[in-house]
Amino acid sequence: MKKLIICLFSMVFLASCVDDLDEYNVDQKQATVVPAVTLFTGATKNLTDVLTTPNVNTNNYRFYVQHWTSTQYLDEPRYNMTSRTIPQSMWTTLYRDVLADFAEAKRIINEDETLTEGVKQNQLAQVEIMEVYTWSVLVNTFGDVPYTEALNSQNALPVYDDAQAIYNDILSRLETAVDQINTSSAGFTGSGDILYGGNMQRWLKFGNSLKLKLGMVVADVDNAKAKALAESATAADAGGVISSNAENAAFGYLSAPPNNNPISSNVKGPLSTREDYVAANTLVDAMNERNDPRREFYFSQVGGQFKGGRYGFPNTFTDFSTVSAKVADPTFEALLLDYAEVEFLLAEAVERGYNVGGTAAEHYNKGVTASITYWGGTEAQATAYLQQPSVSYASAPGDWKQKIGTQEWIALYNRGYDAWVTWRRLDAPTLLPPVDGLTVPTRLIYPVNEQTLNPSNYTSASSAIGGDQSSTRLFWDAQ
Repeated sequence: MKKLIICLFSMVFLASCVDDLDEYNVDQKQATVVPAVTLFTGATKNLTDVLTTPNVNTNNYRFYVQHWTSTQYLDEPRYNMTSRTIPQSMWTTLYRDVLADFAEAKRIINEDETLTEGVKQNQLAQVEIMEVYTWSVLVNTFGDVPYTEALNSQNALPVYDDAQAIYNDILSRLETAVDQINTSSAGFTGSGDILYGGNMQRWLKFGNSLKLKLGMVVADVDNAKAKALAESATAADAGGVISSNAENAAFGYLSAPPNNNPISSNVKGPLSTREDYVAANTLVDAMNERNDPRREFYFSQVGGQFKGGRYGFPNTFTDFSTVSAKVADPTFEALLLDYAEVEFLLAEAVERGYNVGGTAAEHYNKGVTASITYWGGTEAQATAYLQQPSVSYASAPGDWKQKIGTQEWIALYNRGYDAWVTWRRLDAPTLLPPVDGLTVPTRLIYPVNEQTLNPSNYTSASSAIGGDQSSTRLFWDAQ
């Protein structure tokens, strides 16, 4: 009886400490509060993964820019976006797995009273820079998208905002974020910052470089804004842009899934036996013609040669070059922005008359050299490559858009999304569809879910951009 009384007393005492019995039903192994740093890290990795993966259900940009082609399945290199859930996968990942987590991270940071003001402002700036990057991907991929009413769990039917209005707003947000970085204070540190390990000086350079990059996207439709952003990013007191490969915005993968380089899970190599992709003849032929030293780092060889499969047609895997062992390595890093791209952007800025210092040829040469040395080539190889008439800035064929665009297209190998944006901006090099009646995509169509679940807003957005077609040009994509 005594034991029973003690047990009953204990139950009454414990019950008096809680509001209801549901509070006993707590799974100690499931986190109820996720730290801001965890959300920031996870969202950054999810963004990197979705832009890096070659999985045909999600990311076909390498096909659109004709860096890769397929062996037997022709829907994707012939631009079919409905046989798989390609737009839906990209859309869902960017909204649900990236932007939603960044937004929640900001909420937690703002409510955290333990952070010093300097650390709080830096963490908010880091999140904001990555948010802007993500929004730019959505706009540059689809056009008009939900923005002002997005990420609201109480609104299942958000309106679509005008793409140019979104772009102007995120550019303003980016400028504010860059301006609030204090390199004397910490932000997210160590493993929580998978891009720069807490180095705020490099975050400042990344922010400025992103400002330059996004500014150049609108150069053909808003030259004044592009000029102001480029000159602001490179001003003497701005903190600089990325100026070496050591400062690249890079995420180093690990050898074991799920933190491996996503390419390694989709191509033949240590983690997969798939034989779906070969190098496209469009890129391989262009590099062969120029005796490009990056070929050995980009591709495998067949019979001692680099040989691309015919783009958009069936190809036998063993007959053609495929991705190199370097690219297929589970630990091979992904890039969000690099030194070579920055130098090509600066070359373009000079050609447009912007005050960013240097000459177009100087920046072009630095861009080519940065790409070659990043991949494993030498400066001597870069010098020899640049002396070829087909490569030299003074003698390469075409206008400045053709010269810069072609070399940037080559340098952006393994960064299909960025190569696709650059190709649409500069219309270089010339990419032809595999068969008559097709058009190389200039956007992704909207997801089927938006058509069925948010039909009114979908219809309005489709009309506003000129039709929900893969051939519709976005507001910045001048003819």
